[in-house]
Amino acid sequence: MSLRLGDIAPDFEQDSSVGSIKFHDWLGDSWGILFSHPADFTPVCTTELGYTAKLKDEFAKRGVKAIALSVDPVDSHHKWIGDINETQNTQVNFPILADADRKVSDLYDLIHPNANDTLTVRSLFVIDPNKKIRLTITYPASTGRNFNEILRVVDSLQLTDNYKVATPANWQDGDEVVIVPSLKDEAELQRRFPKGYRAVKPYLRLTPQPNK
Repeated sequence: MSLRLGDIAPDFEQDSSVGSIKFHDWLGDSWGILFSHPADFTPVCTTELGYTAKLKDEFAKRGVKAIALSVDPVDSHHKWIGDINETQNTQVNFPILADADRKVSDLYDLIHPNANDTLTVRSLFVIDPNKKIRLTITYPASTGRNFNEILRVVDSLQLTDNYKVATPANWQDGDEVVIVPSLKDEAELQRRFPKGYRAVKPYLRLTPQPNK
């Protein structure tokens, strides 16, 4: 199954390091980040899960819940969590799905036979409170994810959902943003962007970030 942006994230019930999880119920009204790992006790994944645990406050600030997945069973996850806590100087504070039967992996197309026909790839999904997939990123098993980029994307999605703006290349929270081209009425522009804007081109108008 190939999932596309805007699709409803498939629901499932699966065992995890914190017990059985019904995914949509677990998400509730929160944003979600579902990310997969090739296997337990792998070095890159250990650093990723440790870093995710350290981002707990950043995720909470944005109303985001994180959930990981590996195809190994729960007892393996529990042993691995001990290693993660020890080596990354943190405490894992989010569930790790135990997808031993590949149920979730199949729903989210996480096994790519040309990469490896048994292990999941390093994929990540950002899911909004309406359960829609808003971002997908897939890395090779050898490359760890940039979680600062994931936070940046969540900031952009939450901002652009609430204002008629888009975020330019390399945008960081607090930078100028782009007014969407479809917004042309000058009175509405003044109302929406009281700090004003500068038109580099008629289609490229920059304004201070409206929620700052």
